[in-house]
Amino acid sequence: YFDKDPDFLWTQAPRPRLSDKSYKHNYYDEKITLEERLLRTANKDFVTTEEEIMFDAADVMRLGKDLFIQHGLTTNRKAMEWFKRKYPGFRIHAVNFPGDPYPIHIDATFVPLRPGLIINNPHRPLPKEQRAIFEANDWEIVEAAQPAHKEPPPLCYSSVWLSMNCLVLNHKTVIVEASEVHQLEQMDKLGMNVIPVAFRDAYAFGGGLHCSTADVFRDGKCEDYFPNQKVKDITRV
Repeated sequence: YFDKDPDFLWTQAPRPRLSDKSYKHNYYDEKITLEERLLRTANKDFVTTEEEIMFDAADVMRLGKDLFIQHGLTTNRKAMEWFKRKYPGFRIHAVNFPGDPYPIHIDATFVPLRPGLIINNPHRPLPKEQRAIFEANDWEIVEAAQPAHKEPPPLCYSSVWLSMNCLVLNHKTVIVEASEVHQLEQMDKLGMNVIPVAFRDAYAFGGGLHCSTADVFRDGKCEDYFPNQKVKDITRV
């Protein structure tokens, strides 16, 4: 890609040292209850500190000229400031999902299907106060269908909500894991052309269909899906 495309940019994120100062000690004490974890998430109290830039790429969702970045266990606010400086042509937004006791990666929580439509994990809804930018630009956020399975497959440490970890090919076509019958049905009702692909046995290697792909080449131009910025947007970094 670098040789064939004169506009191709090759960059690298800062490498964190991952020292003791990068984490809060005893954050994962076994005595801490689920209720306490949910309270921490709601208060944006995560295991990572602001000692250095830390993020996982899977916490970043790009929608045209806007980057929505999940603040959670694997991405801190300093990383969002890095994105803001590194990519001045993009608008940076910080979002979080209080219903998730282990907020790691955004693509099994908040998934765009086409311009104006997002499915949201019903157990981890985007807070109302963070929805203004979406509402002002006529985006609909609907609850994702329930997973077809009650437990993840053997050796998989992700949640059953990999059901919504789909791969969108274009504004009309989406690939969904073949056994996720409820998600397949919902996609069809939402007007998407659905391609079922058996992928559940690969979950143990780190995730679902979206986790396992990277779209480095795209057709079309970079569009602005949030042109109306005349709104009080508390997510803006």
